[in-house]
Amino acid sequence: MAEENKTVVSKESLWYVDNYIVLLDYYDRTISRIAARCVRQGNIALEEYKFYPYILDVLEEICDTGNYILEHKELYPYVEKRVAGGIEALKKNLSLYQEELTNNQSPDMLRADPDEAKKLNEVMSNFDKSVDPTVGAGMNIDELMEKLMAENNISNKEQTE
Repeated sequence: MAEENKTVVSKESLWYVDNYIVLLDYYDRTISRIAARCVRQGNIALEEYKFYPYILDVLEEICDTGNYILEHKELYPYVEKRVAGGIEALKKNLSLYQEELTNNQSPDMLRADPDEAKKLNEVMSNFDKSVDPTVGAGMNIDELMEKLMAENNISNKEQTE
C-alpha cells in the first residue's frame, strides 16, 4: 500500500483562501455602494469621493492575501474547489487588482515605493509642455465649443448647415 503524499495545511493558511473570497465580495459591494454615493453627491467621479482611499486599502488587502495564496502551493487544491476558475482565475484577477492598485496609488504610497515614483516621473516628463493642459478649464459650453471648433478648423457656418 503506497503512502499518499499529503501536505498538511494549517487553519491559518486556509483562512487566507476564505478571506480572499470574502474580500472579493466585499470589494464588489463596496464599489457599488460608493458608486451610488457618488451619484447622490452630484455624480462625482469615484476617485473624488472623500473616502476613496479606503477602496485602495481593500485592494491592497486583496493583493496581499492573493499573493500569500500564490506563494503557498499547498493551498492550490483549496483554491480549485473554492474559487470559480481555480488558480488560473485567481492569478488573472489578482493581476488586474494589482494593476488597479498601482494605477491609483496616492503620492504617499508612491513615496514608499521608489521604483513606482521613478516610473511616474518618466511618464509625467513625456507630456508636451508647449501646450497648457489647463487652458479651457472653467469655460462655459459656448466658449468650449468655439475653442474646439477653432482647434479642428470648423467654422460656425459649417456647424449650422
